[in-house]
Amino acid sequence: MLYLSEAIGLVTLVLWLYCLLDVITTPDVLCRNLPKIAWVLIVLLFPLVGSIAWLAAGRPERAQAVTRPSAFPEYDRPGRFAATDPDDDEEFLRRCRERAEEQRRNAPKKPQED
Repeated sequence: MLYLSEAIGLVTLVLWLYCLLDVITTPDVLCRNLPKIAWVLIVLLFPLVGSIAWLAAGRPERAQAVTRPSAFPEYDRPGRFAATDPDDDEEFLRRCRERAEEQRRNAPKKPQED
């Protein structure tokens, strides 16, 4: 039979391991209030207090933790649909070729060396 102090120790160990792994696997940009390395050190050095602090003040909010942060947040807007592959769009390729030809025609000519 587990005694109360052993049960508390076991709960602390499980909480500490969970929080340590959570801090390590959380992307840097999602950590709140402190840099990621500071959270790792706090959780490592102060197992119970650091773990509770991570859960209360450092862990990403639930909505952010589900989605991976994008380098271009404007692409994550609701209602924005993904672009199709340009290689599959013949009209797009034709316009690109026409624009490139027009730019070549309008480009200043380099003087030819003798």
